[in-house]
Amino acid sequence: MNETLSTDTLNTDIFTQRLEEKSRLLQQCQQSKSFSSCSKCESFLACETRQEYVKAVYESMSKGQQGGFDFN
Repeated sequence: MNETLSTDTLNTDIFTQRLEEKSRLLQQCQQSKSFSSCSKCESFLACETRQEYVKAVYESMSKGQQGGFDFN
């Protein structure tokens, strides 16, 4: 049981670290373009940095579990 908790904690830390890194990269991009939001950027829909950030947010919320995540 403790091994499972350790693995869960490790996974949580990995997802949190990824989210923090992607958030930092996204903020750097926004600052470099003098934007306060991605929605002001012409690359908004096709932006790889933003897509990676959104994926990291989803993964941090679901802790890597696929399917069954409820956004409501």
